[in-house]
Amino acid sequence: MRVLAIPGSLRNDSYNAKLLYNSAELFQEDVVLDLWGGLKDVPPYDEDDDGVNAPAAVAELRDVIARADAVLIATPEYNSSIPGQLKNALDWVSRPIATNPMRNKPVAVIGASTSAFGGVWAQAELRKVLASLGARVLEVELAVPHAHERFDERGRLTDGDFVEQLTAVADSIVLAVAERVARLEVTA
Repeated sequence: MRVLAIPGSLRNDSYNAKLLYNSAELFQEDVVLDLWGGLKDVPPYDEDDDGVNAPAAVAELRDVIARADAVLIATPEYNSSIPGQLKNALDWVSRPIATNPMRNKPVAVIGASTSAFGGVWAQAELRKVLASLGARVLEVELAVPHAHERFDERGRLTDGDFVEQLTAVADSIVLAVAERVARLEVTA
């Protein structure tokens, strides 16, 4: 099973990337977590540039999503919403709407923020965007507040409650993929 992990932050020392790195250790042995770091390379969406000749970074993003069994996105909160670059990338992924690589794919949303609420508004906004793409947005949540206090110097999540919640997210993804595979086998 392949899970694509997308950090919504461009920052080198991103708390959300750290959250995804921590999740890698919590998946079952047979799950491969691929961290995609190409968000910065995705150009602004322009319908004139879309189609079979879409920019290379866009083609790569669409391809890695298509090859994944599920997607895990960790988003920071910028001005009570999701970062513009993440939204822009999802705008590219959304085309064409009927066959985009997110359609019916299990997707979990988590996040970390230095604020007291851990980015809950951004996560809600991201879930709304993903649902409009046709993704199967999982009903799991993880908001890590005061992120600057939650990781040690090696980037490991130090709060046991959050590690437990992150484990529940990983387990939910595995279950959602198993259910999707079972449904596809029944219809085949």
